[in-house]
Amino acid sequence: MNARAGREGREGKTARDGKTARDGRTGLRSVAGQVFALEALIALLVIVAAVFITFQQARQDTEQDARIRSLAVAESVARAPGIADALTSPDPTAELQKRAEEIRLATRIDFVAVLSPDGVRYTDSDTSLIGTKATGDLSRAAVDGNSFTEVFRGAPNDAVRAVVPVVDDQGRIVGLVSSGIEVENIAQSVEGRLLVLAAAGTGALVLAVGGAALVSRRLRRQTHGLGPAEMTRMKEHHEAVLHAVREGVLIVGPDHRLLLANDEARRLLGLSAEAERRHVSELGLDPRTVELLTSGRAATDEVHRAGDRLLAVSVRPTLPDNAESGSVMTMRDTTELAAVTGRAAVARGRLQLLYEAGVRIGTTLEVVRTAEELAEVAVPRFADFATVELLEPVLRGEEPPEGAATTTEMRRTALSGLRPDQPLQPVGDTIRFDVSSTPMATALAAGHAMAQAELASAEGWREQDPEGAAQALAYGMHSLLTVPLLARGVVLGMANFWRADTPEPFGEEDLSFAEELAARAAVAIDNARRFTREHAMAVTLQRSLLPRALPEQSAVEVAYRYLPAKAGVGGDWFDVIPLPGARVALVVGDVVGHGLHAAATMGRLRTAVHNFSTLDVPPDELLGHLDELTARIDHREMEGPDAEGRRRDEGITGATCLYAIYDPASGRCTVASAGHPGPALVGLDGQVTFPELAPGLPLGLGLGDVPFETAELWLPEGSKLVLFTDGLLEDRGRDLDTGLALLGSTLARPDRTPEQTCADVLATLLSPSPRDDIALLVARTRLLDRERIAEWEVTRDPSAVSPVRNAAAAKLSEWGLDGLAFTAELILSELITNAVRYGADPVRVRLLHDRTLICEVSDGSSTSPHLRHATTTDEGGRGLYLVAQYAERWGTRYGRRGKTIWAELRVVDADAEPLAAAVVPDLDALEDLAW
Repeated sequence: MNARAGREGREGKTARDGKTARDGRTGLRSVAGQVFALEALIALLVIVAAVFITFQQARQDTEQDARIRSLAVAESVARAPGIADALTSPDPTAELQKRAEEIRLATRIDFVAVLSPDGVRYTDSDTSLIGTKATGDLSRAAVDGNSFTEVFRGAPNDAVRAVVPVVDDQGRIVGLVSSGIEVENIAQSVEGRLLVLAAAGTGALVLAVGGAALVSRRLRRQTHGLGPAEMTRMKEHHEAVLHAVREGVLIVGPDHRLLLANDEARRLLGLSAEAERRHVSELGLDPRTVELLTSGRAATDEVHRAGDRLLAVSVRPTLPDNAESGSVMTMRDTTELAAVTGRAAVARGRLQLLYEAGVRIGTTLEVVRTAEELAEVAVPRFADFATVELLEPVLRGEEPPEGAATTTEMRRTALSGLRPDQPLQPVGDTIRFDVSSTPMATALAAGHAMAQAELASAEGWREQDPEGAAQALAYGMHSLLTVPLLARGVVLGMANFWRADTPEPFGEEDLSFAEELAARAAVAIDNARRFTREHAMAVTLQRSLLPRALPEQSAVEVAYRYLPAKAGVGGDWFDVIPLPGARVALVVGDVVGHGLHAAATMGRLRTAVHNFSTLDVPPDELLGHLDELTARIDHREMEGPDAEGRRRDEGITGATCLYAIYDPASGRCTVASAGHPGPALVGLDGQVTFPELAPGLPLGLGLGDVPFETAELWLPEGSKLVLFTDGLLEDRGRDLDTGLALLGSTLARPDRTPEQTCADVLATLLSPSPRDDIALLVARTRLLDRERIAEWEVTRDPSAVSPVRNAAAAKLSEWGLDGLAFTAELILSELITNAVRYGADPVRVRLLHDRTLICEVSDGSSTSPHLRHATTTDEGGRGLYLVAQYAERWGTRYGRRGKTIWAELRVVDADAEPLAAAVVPDLDALEDLAW
């Protein structure tokens, strides 16, 4: 009885100790307790930080809002109509006090004060302060004329205030306007939010702590109060036994029933999930293995059979020196180790080759190069020789025919091999497979890869080309794998892999790899084909929109180059446009982006430039018109629900343009830029300069307060003006400054024609694969011979018309243009008479003998004449009509002051009959006709 009592006492003490240990782990030592403490602490820190940051942000936002409101009110008062006049009136207070108070009440700010330039208050919300001087530094507004805001500390109250100068029409500072909000009111506004933030933070903390408590309670039940170290150790042991160890593990109980089998043991022995708790004799194991497990003896690396496997088995008891102990058996497979290792190495090599194929195939958007990359990847790690054949339409970038699977010929596009002395047909040959039993025809018809292990037994292949097949077999070709190149279900070509030096033939295990390799290559080839098609379309479109031939003109000798980018056609363009007065316009532009849209946009802009050039306006005005048109086009076309996406993809914004007008009569060139790089000027001595231009904004951004500016250049005869796009200068590894320096050194040779200059520039600056379009225009200037220019000053007297007309006739006779004398006199008579009667001083007449005879009459008036069709009863109104009838072309251009009316006459042969005088009225009588 005493023994039993002692045993019960020991058992009770053990139970109490265990309960105490478990209870001790329910506090912060347990996982549940630590999770609760961590979650509560994190929630507290996050909520406190959020409240503090929110409070500080609210404080800053309130102060910033006070600055903005104060500045807006001060500026609106300072710029209000009549404020400057009121400040200069005898009694500014009477004029402004009521208005300032009304504004203060309407805008709900604390004060609005109007001050004199030296700071004396004319108005104030506190009338006792009127007449006193405002404190603080007001010099930034009173002296420098700048508006500013500040946090003011001083009498009468601390405040956030804004000070804005009042400027009269003469630009003088006649007063100041100060408005603001007191700091005390700002603080009260912020403190009003603090209580709400504190309440919200407290509520969030309560919710977070409550949630953490619920999570901790559930976690405590699931972990039985265990600590982190105990749980980690148990988990590691369990995972190691079940999954991590590379040997099979069986645990058998004292009753010889299976207690646990890990993943590797299940795989090696073929055990099912229901095997646990069953007797080892019921598991289908080898009898020797069952005997070992039931005997209770230990074993080390005994070889036992498990199906077709040989296992190295070791057994140990779970409780040493205990007759009722279970046992643990470990096992490892020794049969397939070498075979598995070999197959794994092959699989890794194939995966690595597929990865390299994804990186190496399709590095360019060229069909032929992509096919070559496929052949290069396959040799030598998969095949000894590889060939790629493509359909002819694919090579041209066209869509492959729908019946490509039944085609009988392709073009060999790529060939790669271990040795150059191979017997296969070379690149460029047409490969035919008319015999339907050839491996190529069979693979095409089936739509998947086909392997011919023994080429010698391929009757169809030998029948297709007996001589070529005999040479290949004699060379050592013994195995072939052929696979169609399919993209989107359409055949693009074939890939053929050959083995000669490798003794193993192609087998079934090689088919899936070849198809995967061909599929990746086919996608890259199809992408290159589609790019080739789009690139060809864009090039065709762009070349159709660019000048096909330069117009005839005498002002400059021109050469040009245009090169599209390899990666895609862009929107670069150039133009040479003859203008009236023997002048010429040189244009170069660039549209951001590549592809069909960029080319189409370029065509629209080039057409617009041509149209605007007919207005004969200065370059800055033309760019202004072009900018306005571009913005209007973008605005109209970008309407609708998907406007933002179309603006990003199709908008014209981002185009640049450089427009220059050269006058060979004076040698002056007027240039303006809309975000485009300026030209290069090559002097007669070879000195290269890059004149500074105001760059302006790109087209479509809107001018605002910054109009385009022009620059005047004087170009001696024989100097060169070089216009270009940024694609010539910038490239991989070369920035704009480096490109400019290289261009300058290339142009520094004066003894070259424009054509030679273009060739040398491209030879020096052009990269093998330009990433952007290149437009280059080189113009060598000419000057009109002074002997071919005649000018007269005309007084505003009708009697002065005849002497000028007679002098012009004499000059035409001197030039050998007697056949044009009568027509020129008629036109000059009408133009000069109109200028004398309706124009303004000075009136000038100029004749230019170029490819045509140009008659110009200028006056100081900007009134534009217009063509009229006089009735039979009208006494006048036929003058400009006659000019239009007898002139080849005529028009009006405007200068900085006044206008010029010009008319061009075709130069006739010396032996041509002059215009019959009877056709038109008497010239003296025409001077009395009005327009």
